[in-house]
Amino acid sequence: MPRGVEEKIARLREVEKLLQDPDAAKDAARFRDLGKEARELQKVETLAEAYRKGQAHLAESEHVLADPASEPELKKMAQADVVSLRASIEAAAKGLEELLVKRDPLLQKGAIIEIRAGTGGVEASLFAAEVFRMFTRYAQAKGFKAELLSQALTEAGGVREVIFNVSGEGAYGRFRFESGVHRVQRVPVTEASGRIHTSAITVAVLPEAEEIEVNLKPEEIKVDVFRSGGPGGQSVNTTDSAVRIVHIPTGLTVKCQDEKSQLKNKAKAMTILRARLFDLYQRESQDKIAKTRKAQVGSGDRSEKIRTYNFPERRVTDHRIGFTTHTLDRVLEGDLDEIVDALEKAEREQE
Repeated sequence: MPRGVEEKIARLREVEKLLQDPDAAKDAARFRDLGKEARELQKVETLAEAYRKGQAHLAESEHVLADPASEPELKKMAQADVVSLRASIEAAAKGLEELLVKRDPLLQKGAIIEIRAGTGGVEASLFAAEVFRMFTRYAQAKGFKAELLSQALTEAGGVREVIFNVSGEGAYGRFRFESGVHRVQRVPVTEASGRIHTSAITVAVLPEAEEIEVNLKPEEIKVDVFRSGGPGGQSVNTTDSAVRIVHIPTGLTVKCQDEKSQLKNKAKAMTILRARLFDLYQRESQDKIAKTRKAQVGSGDRSEKIRTYNFPERRVTDHRIGFTTHTLDRVLEGDLDEIVDALEKAEREQE
């Protein structure tokens, strides 16, 4: 059993008692933090139990193998059990070691993702729509929930900008590596000569911020309402449902107009604004701690080229770690685990 497991389980019992205290819910922030801590510690307990049971069953199978009186058929079954049990014990031990490493609570948050078409005109907007689809499919595969917050469509079926929320514990941890410039190399459908064009989009991944983490004072924000514009349904251009919010101290501005309801647009705009402010404060804090610090895998800067999607070669290359896969179709369908796992491994190795 890895060191530190028993201490974690003892802490789980303490947290469970604290959560049962009638006064615990009076402090919303502390109650939320205790709940998150309990869920993390429960994962440790579950793996620890699997490790213990695996060790007990392994001892039984090894005893059968070592007993001269055991029948050949029974020994054959025990040998197969030993192989599978050792593999499951190793997996449980690895999982425990990962959970015992001090985890950044920021990685357990949901994520606000912003995708914008960059260089390449129509082709860039079409690729932005494809990446949006890729991310939403990946979110669904991981058990997260994706919700559209804002989008600006193009006549060609692409998007100039799309902002959406991915909710679920650990969503930010899985999507954070996507921040930066995503480049696509392919022959556009409008290109008669068959020349390969290079286009690019930018992606920003921000940790979702809760109201208690970013306190927006009424006097610090300016809210304007106006009539929606652009492609849309029957209510577009007919009611003042669009909302623009300006955070006066920083100048950050957010606009939402996709919903028919002014209240819903305001709520979505506030969600985006809180995430941007939280990200801004986090960056300022990190700069104070270490001005020369770069993230372990690339800087995460939205101006940095992080990945290329080459259609003629069916290739996806992540430039931060030199990772290449020739499974472009699968990646665009949302199969990002291989890339994300490689990035997480590279980050751990550089810590």
